[in-house]
Parts: sequence; C-alpha cells; structure tokens
Amino acid sequence: MSRPLVATSPVRVLVIDDSVVARRVVAHAIDAEPGLVLAGTAPNGRAAIDKLGLLRPDVLVLDLDMPVMNGFEMLAAVRQSHPDLPIIVFSHLTRSGAAATLDALALGATGFALKPRADGIGMAEELVRTELLPLILAVANRPADVVTPAAPGLAPPAYQTNLERAPITAVVIGVSTGGPNALAELIPCLPANLPVPVFIVQHMPAVFTQMLAERLDRVARVRVKEAAASEPVVAGRVYVAPGGRHMVVRGTPAFAEIELTDGLPENSCRPSADVLFRSAAQVYGSGVAGVVLTGMGSDGLRGCEAVRAAGGVVMVQDARTSVVASMPCAVADAGLANAVVPLREVGPTLVRWITGAA
Repeated sequence: MSRPLVATSPVRVLVIDDSVVARRVVAHAIDAEPGLVLAGTAPNGRAAIDKLGLLRPDVLVLDLDMPVMNGFEMLAAVRQSHPDLPIIVFSHLTRSGAAATLDALALGATGFALKPRADGIGMAEELVRTELLPLILAVANRPADVVTPAAPGLAPPAYQTNLERAPITAVVIGVSTGGPNALAELIPCLPANLPVPVFIVQHMPAVFTQMLAERLDRVARVRVKEAAASEPVVAGRVYVAPGGRHMVVRGTPAFAEIELTDGLPENSCRPSADVLFRSAAQVYGSGVAGVVLTGMGSDGLRGCEAVRAAGGVVMVQDARTSVVASMPCAVADAGLANAVVPLREVGPTLVRWITGAA
C-alpha cells in the first residue's frame, strides 16, 4: 500500500492561541520534542496569517475562540491560500467546544486535540506531549507506528474485488484522525433499506461522539445514534460507540445486543476498534465486514485478524485519501485487506458487498 513520502527535516509548528499560558505550554513541549521546531506563535488569526509567508510552518495548532480574527475565520482564509496545510484544532472538552470542533473539521481542519484542564503547568505540558505532539507528527506524514506482521495464513490479495463469501450480516468500522469527514462521506451512501446493522468506533471523547452521531443522523438515509448499554441491535441502524467506553456485540445474529464496558484501553484507545471487531466476529462469523478508515496508530489490526479468521471480509481506505494512513496501512501491510480503495469508493463498495453485487 503506497504511502506519502516522509521528509527528514524537522516539522515547523505555528501555534495560534490568545492565551499566553496555552502558547507557552505548547511552545515548551514542542521545543523539547525531537523532530519538531517552534516556527512561531500568534495571539489571533490575523497575526498568524501575516506571519505565514515568513515562518513557512508545516503544521498549525489553532485555537477557535480568539479576538480580531477567530479560528473559523482563519481556517477559511488559510484553506483558500494553503489548501493542504495541516491544521490541528486545539479545543476544550465541553459541549460548545465539541460543536465548534466538529464545525471546524467540516470546514477543513485536519484533526483536533483537547486542551488540558488547569491542573498545573507540568501536568498540562505532559498532556500536550502525549496527546498533541504525536498528532502533529502524524499529520505532517511522520508516523512512528510499528506495523505488526500478519498471523500465518491470513494474507489474501490486497485488491481482490470478486469475493466468494457468505452474505454480509453486519458491518464494523474503525476510524480515528480525519474520521468525522470520512464518515460524513461514507454514511450517506448507505441505502434507506439497509438490511444489516453498522457499528462504528471513532476515537473521540464522549461529548464528541454523541454530537457526531447526531450530525451523521441528519445527513443519513438510515438512523444513526450513539449506542446505549443493553440496546437490542436492529438491522438498518448505525451505532456509534460512546467516547470513553468499549462497544461490544453479544448474542446471535438474530438476537444481538450492545454491551458497553469500562475495560482497559487497547492500543491506548477506549473505545477500541479491536474490541468491537473481535466481538462482532464472534457473533456474526463469516457474515461480518470490517472497514478501517483514516487514523493514527494500529487500532483495528488485531480486530481485522479476527474478522478474517472468522471468514469475514475487510476493506481499508487508501493512504492517498487518508488524513493519517497508519490505521489502514497497518491492516493492508498485514495482508488482511480484501479491498484498498479511496474514500469516495468506500461507501459504494460497501453497499455492493452488502447487496451481493460484488
């Protein structure tokens, strides 16, 4: 699976935030991180735009609520002049912050990271180091993920299209960075008479997943909702795992229900695609179809091994159309993908698989 070329020069980061403390914390963390260099800081969007040509940043870290020119205004302006410049929204974990972040992603932001709560400068810097800095490196096409080899006997042709398989009875989707926009393109492709349930793990906090489900429901021809504990599974419905909880499917294909658990994170994720995929493979067996879209890390790799071992099929988004290609590349490199397709083809291909047309 082809990937974008990786440059060797340090990633230059421009931090735009009206908070002096926030700028200082992020700048200090960047200065201490190998592979990153602080290109500069700005207190608002206007000042940042004035510096773009001189500073030549590789990535922007952008607050949304700022004076003079807010983050939305700057995002719109930058997308006109620099359509491919990665922009990470640095947002608060509140309902209004979640709504603003999802709006910014729809306007072209590349990804988002949560601002640390006011628990002290040291704690804030540690959270920035573990949450924000890996995302900066990832969107700058410098992934440091290690791809785990496939289990023996699980290496079918990566671009196979004519599949001899059991009818699909459930779909599981794993996605992370770039996910809201990818899902906004995929979910409207599902027909109103969708005959199977769809389960989604999107790496997001709880407030975000609820709002994401509501937004997807508004553009879908099927019902999209955040999953609830002990909820019976209904064909033709899309279930989004709540942030902070694993989503597990239990029962039989005819009488399945959703279980939400507080188990340990897997791949540093809760919810985890691996957890969902494994449970679906146990319930639906050869009838499960796994889909891994854009995202950081390798969550979904082990789950896809379980799907293939059960006789199911796997599709991944290609590297070129992924915001961050680590997740789908991990699956493709392990030889687990029956199809590797650009984002625009994921929905139509999935519908053909479900209806038996391919």
